Amino acid sequence: MNYDVVVAGGGPVGLMLACELRLGGARVAVLERRTEVDPTIKGGAITTPAAEALYRRGMLPAMAEVQRQAMDRFRAFIREQNGGDGGGAAGQGLGIVGHFAGIMLRADLVDRTGPGLGDAGPAAEIAFVAQQDIEGLLGERADELGVDVRRGVELTGFDADDGAVTVYTGHGAVRAGWLVGCDGGRSTVRKLAGFEFPGTDPEITCHQAVVEMTGAEDRKVGWSATDTGVYAHGPMPGRVVTVEFDGPPADRDAPVTAEDLQARLRRVTGVNATITKVRTATRFTDHARQVTEYRRGRVLLAGDAAHVHSAFGSQGLSLGIGDAMNLGWKLAAVIGGRAPKGLLDTYTRERHPVGAGVLDWTRSQVAAMRPDPRSRALREIVGDLAGTVTGTTYLTARLNGSGIRYDLPGEHPLTGRSAPDLELTGAGRLADHLHAGRALLLDLTDDPELRALAAGYTDRVDTLTADCPARPELAAVLVRPDGFTAWAMDTGAPTPTAGLAQALEEWFGAPECAVAPG
Repeated sequence: MNYDVVVAGGGPVGLMLACELRLGGARVAVLERRTEVDPTIKGGAITTPAAEALYRRGMLPAMAEVQRQAMDRFRAFIREQNGGDGGGAAGQGLGIVGHFAGIMLRADLVDRTGPGLGDAGPAAEIAFVAQQDIEGLLGERADELGVDVRRGVELTGFDADDGAVTVYTGHGAVRAGWLVGCDGGRSTVRKLAGFEFPGTDPEITCHQAVVEMTGAEDRKVGWSATDTGVYAHGPMPGRVVTVEFDGPPADRDAPVTAEDLQARLRRVTGVNATITKVRTATRFTDHARQVTEYRRGRVLLAGDAAHVHSAFGSQGLSLGIGDAMNLGWKLAAVIGGRAPKGLLDTYTRERHPVGAGVLDWTRSQVAAMRPDPRSRALREIVGDLAGTVTGTTYLTARLNGSGIRYDLPGEHPLTGRSAPDLELTGAGRLADHLHAGRALLLDLTDDPELRALAAGYTDRVDTLTADCPARPELAAVLVRPDGFTAWAMDTGAPTPTAGLAQALEEWFGAPECAVAPG
């Protein structure tokens, strides 16, 4: 075969998956129909789980620099809007962790002691990184790892059998062991493979654009609800968003013109603004659908190919990055012959509920945006709740995906959750030891019995002995390659290694024999 895996789609999700597969030793080709990164405006932010994933692969400095540049542009925009005074930024930008249906969530109202809200380390400071920037960074990483990225090559069909997949393109056929569709919401792979795709039909039309305009100088930065819909201004110069409840567009592929944008902006805002230039524009709806399973034989889906929803909250990209992190190490283990039975089945079992939760989250925002009296009454109540610590903490946790917990065996509070980014004495932070995409057994009590159990997994699991003064109650943590906790134990437990052998075998197969049979 030419490759172990063909990934259809070279956006951020496809590139992230390809990088994860390469870290696991798989031969990967990425087929991307575009010849360069699509400049059309898309998501301008990521949530904490996506930032954690990239941080765990050593990409924090690059993301931090991209964010710094974005924040410089934002501050300049705020100063311009406020007549040279940047102090008003805290109202609708700086000091805001996100929004629910355009209701802003204040950072000072978030209780960081909640699960997943205070233990992400430096990744928690990363949010304002646009999709195009992430795609660019992942493209560079894919090149470094030796991924064969073929731009200008589009999948047109495939044949799959029990042993392999033959992928057809306009440039010939490619043979691989597996095919993963990361080819977006209108996925060709999903349609050809016959995945069921149930969900709800759209009721709104949204436009997002970066424009030059006059007559809107007094519009405040942030989200506003009106009698005819909802709109947003900023946080980047010239960015506008309109949300109208007049049904889906007649033609989603029709060009977005300045005249159409101007008419919609005037209708929603009630302001006689004039758009003089459109730099970039797109439209979207609240179409919400999800496949019933993420795998059919040797064909799998990730990202928008598996689930579509409205763009509110910038959760789509982060959800797809999570899919890629979850699938990559598992599929690589299957290809490398080191996967325990049923490992690949856990991909759907773990990620489908996460995707379903995001779809419901976006549906609920649409309900709170509707301009009818009942929905506006609901919006008032949600707004009141968002003014409290409890309400903002809950909404922020949902927005950030901080509450994700896979249903894994074990009773420890960390099991199934994203591992905390522990600060280790003389050994950096936990994320520093996950760059290679391998599992990690962190021994915090210098326990030789614990390390002996892991001795048969040296080809799959790294072991690190260190101290963590900030978490004296923790004795040990087993972290999967995707950064999620497979097993953990506290100090003072009657049997400090209870469940570790089972967790190692469940996720990484049988141990190697330390001594060959005589």
